[in-house]
Amino acid sequence: MSGTTLPIAPEPTSETAEFWDAANEGRLLLKRCLGSGRAFHPPRRISPFTGRPETEWFEASGAGKIYAFSITQRCGAPHCIAYVKLAEGPIILSALTECDVSSVQIGEPVKVTFVPSASGQLLPMFTLISNEGQSGRGGAGLGHQGPATARFLDKRQTEGK
Repeated sequence: MSGTTLPIAPEPTSETAEFWDAANEGRLLLKRCLGSGRAFHPPRRISPFTGRPETEWFEASGAGKIYAFSITQRCGAPHCIAYVKLAEGPIILSALTECDVSSVQIGEPVKVTFVPSASGQLLPMFTLISNEGQSGRGGAGLGHQGPATARFLDKRQTEGK
């Protein structure tokens, strides 16, 4: 990928700096509410479950399943954004990389991988577990924003609701 097609990283804040530092080390961190024991994302000081500041960081497994996805075109190549339901419970918005986006399905298992951004910050993205050991496209489609096209599938559509 050239420098002009690399994704742009968000600016870390005091609440997210530890998340981004861990990403640069190849680790996916989540926050956990100490009152309920439930994990949440995006990271913040106050628990969304109790409204209290009793939270802690922990390292996530990086495993999950595709909850919903959308395939668009960026720079003439397919790009797949996805909501991934992590094994620890939270749903994270990210992108799929190094996979054939035409074969993506709801419920398919994925694992985290870290992709460099234009600033050098590593970004958590996901790859299909079925792609392990296969040569992917090396992040094809992680370029400039283009018009949204193709299709959007979500869990409700696949369940016939």
